[in-house]
Amino acid sequence: MRLTRRDAFGAALVGSGVALAPAALAAAPEATGAPRWRRGFDRQRICDLGDGRLLNPLVAGDHPDPAILKDGADYYMTFSSFDSYPGLTLWHSRDLVNWQPRTAALRKNIGSVWAVSLEKHQGRYFLYIPVKARPNSIFVIWADRIDGPWSDPVDLKLPNHIDPCHAVGEDGSRWLFLSGGDRIRLSDDGLSTVGAVEHVYDPWHYPEDWDVEGFSPEGPKIHRHGDWFYMITAVGGTAGPPTGHMVIAARSRSIHGPWENCPDNPLVRTTRLDEKWWSRGHASLVEAPDGSWWSIYHGFENGFWTLGRQALIDPIEWTADGWFRMTGGDLSQPIRKPGGGSAVPHGQPLSDDFRQPLQLGGKWNFFKPAPDESSRARIADGSLLLEARGTAPVDSSPLLLIAGDTGYQFECTIEIAPGGTAGLVLFYDEKLYCGLGFDEKRFVTHQYGMERGRPANPHGRRLRMRVTNDRHIVSYHLSGDDGRSWRRFDRGMEVSGYHHNVRGGFLMLRPGLYSAGTGAARFTDFRFRAL
Repeated sequence: MRLTRRDAFGAALVGSGVALAPAALAAAPEATGAPRWRRGFDRQRICDLGDGRLLNPLVAGDHPDPAILKDGADYYMTFSSFDSYPGLTLWHSRDLVNWQPRTAALRKNIGSVWAVSLEKHQGRYFLYIPVKARPNSIFVIWADRIDGPWSDPVDLKLPNHIDPCHAVGEDGSRWLFLSGGDRIRLSDDGLSTVGAVEHVYDPWHYPEDWDVEGFSPEGPKIHRHGDWFYMITAVGGTAGPPTGHMVIAARSRSIHGPWENCPDNPLVRTTRLDEKWWSRGHASLVEAPDGSWWSIYHGFENGFWTLGRQALIDPIEWTADGWFRMTGGDLSQPIRKPGGGSAVPHGQPLSDDFRQPLQLGGKWNFFKPAPDESSRARIADGSLLLEARGTAPVDSSPLLLIAGDTGYQFECTIEIAPGGTAGLVLFYDEKLYCGLGFDEKRFVTHQYGMERGRPANPHGRRLRMRVTNDRHIVSYHLSGDDGRSWRRFDRGMEVSGYHHNVRGGFLMLRPGLYSAGTGAARFTDFRFRAL
């Protein structure tokens, strides 16, 4: 079967630039009878429906453990970045619904980055960063401007806790609240700890017959509203059974306690396997420009663990007894969006013509990079030159994107040096990936994190390659004439099991490219399109 570029990408893309602009915001149905998303850059789905309503996800794809900061009329948000570097990309919004990535705050690889705390205190910005490494610890970085420069990481030497949350007491004291109901005091400058960790809160516990992953009280978020401090915690485990992860709350009139559990706990929990969003939890509260209140948390999309935990938004209301409740239901239907603020175009193009500086940390990330990893990549003459490293995706530190749609295609022209191997991948981690690469004589097929088939390559050292991931069904097409004609490669696969509940790691299946062997691979005209 022969396909043309017009068949796969539509007439508007033939001979055009790299990205579909926001003018292409036509809504498209995901399934018969289902609500419809608007479409943005590269036809990616976006939350703002353009009619005064929104439809989750707030930020599609793997954006877990959202940490949000209201800074005057601006909102900033970042997410766990794990082993991707540059990490901790900061997103910006003016209306709480439309978000754009700005810069990556963390440039130095300090390990796998988990749920952070993003704060502003006395004019300075702080990120408190739990890291899974050897040994585990919590670090802090700071900046006087949100776009940096951000400081080098400072090790707070807290090896047995995750998910810090910065809080300021009624007496001006600074604290880090930690997983398990613990806390530790911070110095006045926020760059060191004072004293020892202390236990201050026993979280509410669910009934024993509920299907959960484990108790795992984590992700505390402290908010001061009116006369109360509110502590919002996740329990039930992050993944595992879809009914496990949940949101609970407690409150105190003082940062020093005592803390009383909300009588309506849990405030959020998936209760049925047919719900749109699974394992919902790790919530924060934030005030919108119009004075309404919202909760931002994460969840897995039903049937698409491969997309990781996506950022969700849920309206809340304060009750007469001083508690609050979520009002968005199961988040499967459109919700009236908050008013006020000015919208920015949501997201960013994933297509790249490689004519601007490479957006490391804003769009592209290396997986588990070495200290000199960024030196491998350079832009020249409308191409990305990526120096070879390792022998295959397992040890080449591939360059990856976050794609948030249930179906998409991406394609690129690739030219390898003698002795080089390069290709396109769908990458979970170094032990679980798939894709297609080639050297000058043979293809190499990647399946289940292994290199398997080696059929002959008739194209030599230059070809154009397309990968389609259509709701977990993966196919490959090849072109030897720069996309004028295409032939399907005789290998396909199904990837619905490439996710955390199979492999662990809390990651997502990400599209990307790799360069291995020797020399540098040249990547030209990278195009992405959501289906």
